[in-house]
Amino acid sequence: MTERKADDDRLEQLRREIDDIDDRIVDLLERRAQTVSQVGEVKRAAGLPMHDPEREQRILDRLQSQLGADASHIFPRTSVRSVFREIISACLSTQQQLTVAYFGPPGTFTHMAAQQAFGLAANYVQATNIPGVFDAVSRDNAAYGVAPIENSTEGSVNLTLDRLLETELLIRSELVLDVSQCLLGLHDDLGRIARVFSHPQALAQCRAWLAENLPHAQLVVSPSTAAAAREACADGAAAAVGSRLAGELNGLLVLREGIQDRSENVTRFVVLAKTDAPRTGHDKTSFVFATRHERGALRKALEILEQESLNLTRIESRPRRGKLWQYVFFADIEGHRADPEVARALERLDEHSGVVKILGSYPAAG
Repeated sequence: MTERKADDDRLEQLRREIDDIDDRIVDLLERRAQTVSQVGEVKRAAGLPMHDPEREQRILDRLQSQLGADASHIFPRTSVRSVFREIISACLSTQQQLTVAYFGPPGTFTHMAAQQAFGLAANYVQATNIPGVFDAVSRDNAAYGVAPIENSTEGSVNLTLDRLLETELLIRSELVLDVSQCLLGLHDDLGRIARVFSHPQALAQCRAWLAENLPHAQLVVSPSTAAAAREACADGAAAAVGSRLAGELNGLLVLREGIQDRSENVTRFVVLAKTDAPRTGHDKTSFVFATRHERGALRKALEILEQESLNLTRIESRPRRGKLWQYVFFADIEGHRADPEVARALERLDEHSGVVKILGSYPAAG
């Protein structure tokens, strides 16, 4: 009994220490919020924008790097960013609540990406489709918009590319999210599942798994993975492909997890705004260009990038609207459009092709 009492006393002592640490953290959070309030007063007096996303990223990078790779640190290094993301978001909300539009409803991977970018304290406005995200920002109903642009399994999201081409919005930042597709349902009897609902991209990412495990189920297209989860929660013979969060929000069981055909399934999302980002030194520039209908036109365009020593990280063609059998090329290069070599290359491309539109310069995702 004496040994048991000693353990209980030690446990109670440690819990008191944790309570004391938590109290000090709360005091420091209040102190941080008060300092942020003072920063807000200075910004208002100087006419500066309240939100500085690049400054936020520098803070998160610095704090995460403090733990480094030292094995003596117990706190998970990857959790530093998410913890301070919420602290920054909460402090900012005391000065200005950001309104962020996203491709909804709640529970979609875009919703998760938006929360990763702006934290839980932002005011989120769901759009029923990707054009709706662009419209919300264009009409000043939201300061930022979040939309998917590329998936490692299924490639580009054409709706996002088309709207970038057709509107004046720019890419302000990008983030990459691991996408773990789950089979969601009301019960665990796969033999009773006659229908599987999901967004076309999600169904395509799980094509082989569905064919092997639910070969007789009808695949039904939904506007989003979250909408698919809503369909499944009202139908005992249905399941949905979507995020674990979509399942939790709709009271569904996670029947199988990680059912995507490629384990390295990631989606790249872009944050949309009316201005792009200032130069950080670790940037990417997205743009679209056309070529004249002549031999070697694309080769000559790419040679311009080579001559300026620029690294082309992505290029793909899309049909040019209103021009039968003509195409435009979406491209990403390393560097900011304020960099001399990037500025020269874009100017030379414009002279060569006559059609160049910058879609934004922004910090490259880690």
